[in-house]
Amino acid sequence: MNLILVLIIIFFNNQSKWVDLSSDDISENWHTYLSNSVEGWESKDKVYVLDPSDKKNNGLVSNKHYHSFILSLEWKVDKGGNSGIFWALNEDPKYSVPYLTAPEVQVIDDEYYYGGDKENRKHMNGSVYDMVAPSMLAANPTGEWNKYVIEINYKKNIGNVNLNGKDVSTFPLRGKKWNEMIENSKFKTWDGFAKTEKGPIALQDHDTRVYYRNIKIKEL
Repeated sequence: MNLILVLIIIFFNNQSKWVDLSSDDISENWHTYLSNSVEGWESKDKVYVLDPSDKKNNGLVSNKHYHSFILSLEWKVDKGGNSGIFWALNEDPKYSVPYLTAPEVQVIDDEYYYGGDKENRKHMNGSVYDMVAPSMLAANPTGEWNKYVIEINYKKNIGNVNLNGKDVSTFPLRGKKWNEMIENSKFKTWDGFAKTEKGPIALQDHDTRVYYRNIKIKEL
C-alpha cells in the first residue's frame, strides 16, 4: 500500500511541474516555423528578442506539443509592436504561417494601432484574436513589461487569459459557442483553422521587435 501511495504522489507531482522554456540556447526548446533554426531570434540573458530586419517568417515554435496546459510569460513591445501567442499549431508545410491553423492571444501596442477605439477589442491585448474580446483593457504602457497567464484546458473545455493579474477573457475550447466564435470571425472559411487540440505553442513574428522572458509551462 505504501508503494502505491508513493507512486500516486510521484505521478501527480510530475503532472503539475512547471517547465522553464527560457534559456540562453533558444534551440533547446524552440525552432522557427518549418525550420530547424532559430533565425531572427536572439537570447539576451534569457530574454528572447525578435529582430524585425529579418523578413522571413520566423515565428518561434516550441519543440514539444501540448494539449492542456497553463502558460506563464512576460512580454513587451516597442512603439508599433505586434506579435501574438499561438496554441494547438499545425506545423504543416501546406500552411505558410502559424496563424492559418492556430488561435492567437494578442500581443500588440494597443495605443499605436487602436488608441481609444473600444470597437477593436477583439484585436487588442487580452483578446483571442478576432474571436474573444477582453472584458477590460489591462496592458501596461508601451515599452513596459506585461505578464500573461494563459490556461488552455481541453479536459475541462475552458480557456482563460489573465493579463497583469486580471482575468480578462474566458471562453470554451469546443462546442456550439466555440464554433459560433469562429463563424463570426475572419477564420470562418479557413479550412485548417483550429482543427486540432494538441500541437506546439508559438510566438508570432509580425515584422516588429518583440521581447519575451520567463516563459514557463505546466501541463494539466
